[in-house]
Amino acid sequence: MLNVIKKGTHHLEIVMSGKLDSEQMKVALNDLFEKSEGIEEGTILCDLIDFHMPSLGAIGVELSMLPEIFSWVKKFDQVAVLSDTEWLKQAGEIKGKLIPGLEIKAFDRSERIEAERWLGGPF
Repeated sequence: MLNVIKKGTHHLEIVMSGKLDSEQMKVALNDLFEKSEGIEEGTILCDLIDFHMPSLGAIGVELSMLPEIFSWVKKFDQVAVLSDTEWLKQAGEIKGKLIPGLEIKAFDRSERIEAERWLGGPF
């Protein structure tokens, strides 16, 4: 499951749990793009709850939409990743080093308030 919630004019909250298949990935990415309309210099709070790697079909959908994803990511300056799984936190921070202009910082799920403050919230 991937749920996107727009809070204010420049902030999204993304809640991800379980495993996404190809159809869920299509719906999720379209929802993400739609709710990001008009955002500039935005922030994202990404809450990963019992997250599993997407199916191969879902990864294929994501790869087929890379141009849209690269365009979308330029709308955001900061992403806070909430997770209790160390490898997910590390993967998030590594992505931040690979994407120019995007700062990604990982937090334990119990540090939500600190993550929101880092993003300039609360939201």
